Amino acid sequence: MNKTEWKNFFDTRAARCNVLVIGDIMMDKYYYGDVKKFASDAPVPVAKIVRRKNSLGAAANIANNLANLGCKTSVAGFVGDDHNFETLSTQLQKSGIDQEGLIATDWPTTTKVRVMSGHVQMFRMDFEDLAPRTEEQFDALESFVERRLNDSLDAIVLADYEKGVCTERFCGAVIRLAHNHGVPVVVMPYGQQWIKYSQADYITPNVAKVNKILLSPIKTDDDDAAERAGRYIMRKFNIRSVLATRSASGITLVTEDDVHHLPTRVQEVFDSAGAGDTVAAVFAMALAGGLKPVDGAYIANIAAGIVLRKSGTYAITRDDILNDMAG
Repeated sequence: MNKTEWKNFFDTRAARCNVLVIGDIMMDKYYYGDVKKFASDAPVPVAKIVRRKNSLGAAANIANNLANLGCKTSVAGFVGDDHNFETLSTQLQKSGIDQEGLIATDWPTTTKVRVMSGHVQMFRMDFEDLAPRTEEQFDALESFVERRLNDSLDAIVLADYEKGVCTERFCGAVIRLAHNHGVPVVVMPYGQQWIKYSQADYITPNVAKVNKILLSPIKTDDDDAAERAGRYIMRKFNIRSVLATRSASGITLVTEDDVHHLPTRVQEVFDSAGAGDTVAAVFAMALAGGLKPVDGAYIANIAAGIVLRKSGTYAITRDDILNDMAG
């Protein structure tokens, strides 16, 4: 597809896509400051804060990317009844993201607060509670997913950050429900228990995540090793296809019958935060719009290259992608 065809895709098919993102919901808060001295009462640097930024994180960031690209987007997961949820809800509303699937709990809304000096992260504070959610809360979440599938969806993204949503039972239920309705499932994986993603259509790990489940780690610049790892994942976990992001080495799509290694044009990785979220979102949009997986991999790779040049969590836009394409 050339640039004109991609523009037509965004103007027509992408705008009709209906995608549900299910998973761990987070807020990302950034405090930017200048460090020019150390504290008098402790051997720590002092940051004079000059700017603040709130960003949707994790599953909410994937949803934000999809909404920015023009898709009709819903998000589902667990949140708290707190100030961080109010901030998150306001951000979702501004982005036009349906938040009916957010289930309130007694635990805090997962929030990561980063203090930055220039482009360097000094430290991070996490507000979260990883206690298991109740059966009633999971039932409410599953019922919402089923209702949305009955209303018609084009794709589901299952976004796992090991914060409590993506249990083996729940992942299995979502994948079965989606397949009963003929809807593809794209998984953003985490941790080492990938058996819970069994039967998923696509999985989108980066090399660091892949290496956590391999006996022998692979390097980001090794095409053959990337393909072997992809086929191992497909075979071991019964997953249809693998889309592996490889930082400055690009992206690799491994399917049952083929493999595609797509290089990125980015010369230097500025900040990898959120790049995996962007890949999952853009790839899901392409599938929801009826494109072939290889076309989805192509456009996801362009999007990832853009995000790698950004600082902090960044939601991609169609203009970002089109402007980055060769004519």
